[in-house]
Amino acid sequence: MSKMHREMKEQLRSWVSDGQWIIQREYIKDLEYYECVSDIFDNALFRKMNLFIQHGTTTTRAHCIQVSYLSYRIAKKAGLDYKSAARAGLLHDLYLYDWHTHCRETGEHFHGFTHPAVALANAKKEFRLNAVEKDCIRKHMWPLTIIPPKYPEGYIVMYADKYCTIAEVSAELKNKVMSLLPV
Repeated sequence: MSKMHREMKEQLRSWVSDGQWIIQREYIKDLEYYECVSDIFDNALFRKMNLFIQHGTTTTRAHCIQVSYLSYRIAKKAGLDYKSAARAGLLHDLYLYDWHTHCRETGEHFHGFTHPAVALANAKKEFRLNAVEKDCIRKHMWPLTIIPPKYPEGYIVMYADKYCTIAEVSAELKNKVMSLLPV
């Protein structure tokens, strides 16, 4: 593994586990990334994702930004459709409810299986999506979605989602454990 590859990997690991870069809007400094997704950031429905917690203390919007930017960086490095990966990453969880209480409130027990279709339906109402973006959103929960992604960008978004989820949950668990330790 090259030194540059190791440094990039460590940088990605660092910002995924530290939400400060989202609070400070560091991702906007990457003008090529921002150009791909600025219309989504300006969308009122997308901004509503700040009202819902995804994992620990991470909002659904912040989670989607992390997934989007990681997907963008990986797809770009691989010479793939990084614009579609970035856009799908932002929209993959556009379901607009608190999944922690959704079952109790609606009786629907299968959020992990059903939310990709809800997110895709919401995204289609708000944005013009290409085939890659639709497939990435619809299949980001594979293998729960049974049918795997059709495009390599779908695997990237799926991987980025899992990676960011693990980082968010791990950070929350670390904070809880640390709070239990005597001072």
